[in-house]
Amino acid sequence: MGDFNHPDICWRGNTAEHKQSRKFLECSDDNFLHQVIEEPMRRGAMLDLVLTNKERLVEDVKLKGSFGCNDHEMVEFMIFRVVRRAHRKLTTLNFKGADFCLFRDLLGRIPWDKALEGREAQGTWLVSKDHLLQAQERCIPAKRKSGKTA
Repeated sequence: MGDFNHPDICWRGNTAEHKQSRKFLECSDDNFLHQVIEEPMRRGAMLDLVLTNKERLVEDVKLKGSFGCNDHEMVEFMIFRVVRRAHRKLTTLNFKGADFCLFRDLLGRIPWDKALEGREAQGTWLVSKDHLLQAQERCIPAKRKSGKTA
């Protein structure tokens, strides 16, 4: 947060008149920064900014008037963070229960010359990956594993 002095930036339209301001917008976009103040502060310009890279990290932004004889406005906002741990189910492959003989057999039955004929590298990869995933689904069981995230 701070005083960025780019009065020509229109944050709603993501546009600017001056080259330096356009570079600032481009840098903000490149770094996935979102400006959260919605009201202009000084003479219709938004010079004091609060930038964040996470949605709903900064909320309840309020302008609180000027501080003494300063022309800046005080900005009050809340920063939210995750307090509790969430549990989620992870699915992993159970290689101990895998039937590798069937896996080799299934992949060995594929007429690879015909399946990959005339394909570029990307097409070859997609066809190969599709066959591998189908064989994996049939031959390698999945198991659920409990995990914690912050």
